[in-house]
Amino acid sequence: MIPGISSRRRFSDLSEQEIIALAISSEEDDARIYRTYAANLRADFPDSAKIFDGMAAEEDEHRHRLIDLHEKRFGPTIPLIRREHVSGFYHRRPVWLVQNLGLDRMRDEAEAMERAAQRFYETAAARTQDADTRKLLGDLAAAEAGHTRAADNLVQEHLDDDTREQESRTAHRQFVLTWVQPGLAGLMDGSVSTLAPIFATAFATQDTWTTFLVGLAASVGAGISMGFTEAASDDGEISGRGSPLKRGIASGVMTAVGGLGHALPYLIPHFWTATSIAMIVVFVELWAIAWIQKKYMDTPFWRAAMQVVLGGALVFSAGVLIGSG
Repeated sequence: MIPGISSRRRFSDLSEQEIIALAISSEEDDARIYRTYAANLRADFPDSAKIFDGMAAEEDEHRHRLIDLHEKRFGPTIPLIRREHVSGFYHRRPVWLVQNLGLDRMRDEAEAMERAAQRFYETAAARTQDADTRKLLGDLAAAEAGHTRAADNLVQEHLDDDTREQESRTAHRQFVLTWVQPGLAGLMDGSVSTLAPIFATAFATQDTWTTFLVGLAASVGAGISMGFTEAASDDGEISGRGSPLKRGIASGVMTAVGGLGHALPYLIPHFWTATSIAMIVVFVELWAIAWIQKKYMDTPFWRAAMQVVLGGALVFSAGVLIGSG
């Protein structure tokens, strides 16, 4: 069979043997996904890893029951049929697209997987005229509903309130270290360091297009520099700060955004209109940085405001004075 939508078979055309084979391969795939979740969580969230281990064991149990049923009715040779071979069948995203999800997203994804499978089997059973096939699909729907209840039981067994709170704190800390901290550093650098060259150029030339080009070059250049510096400075193995690629992306993108914020207004051809809007953007950027420091870094708001706003004001003033000189 050639992969592609045109080569997919309709579910209504599958035989009962193929339906059982499809269920077997689906249960096997889900078990692998849950084991991948468990492996990724085991170091930082051992209790949640136990939940996914338990869910994988549930999938294995149902797969063994389906295999026994197939051998009893059709013999030991199971047809090769998978989700991607059937039109309209519910899909699972590849593991490499989901293995880096956060803890809460993994739990939500698992619940969605079970509910999607349950809905599919219920819909398929309602459209089937053959009594034996209808019963089989109904049993599979009930099995998927049982998976969801089993997952709820495993959550209650392994995750008490203290464990949930501890895992939430760990997840929040990892989010801050991997994304917020390098992103905030980049935003601060991009917003503050580009103030002087942009406004110096603006007041020296009073040419909005030249000012925009200087701001664009400064922002993109600073973003690339900060991104590579962050990624190369720490591999995250000892510090626990997470993937250097993620930190580099966060730092580089936010650095560029910080500079572009007050460079983009100079696309407006009228100098004083563009400059006024750029000043407003700078004001918003600096106060936003102070708010982020307060929310995620536990820095007292007024201390953060003094550090960022005062520093930004000094750099801005230096740029204006140099450009006007």
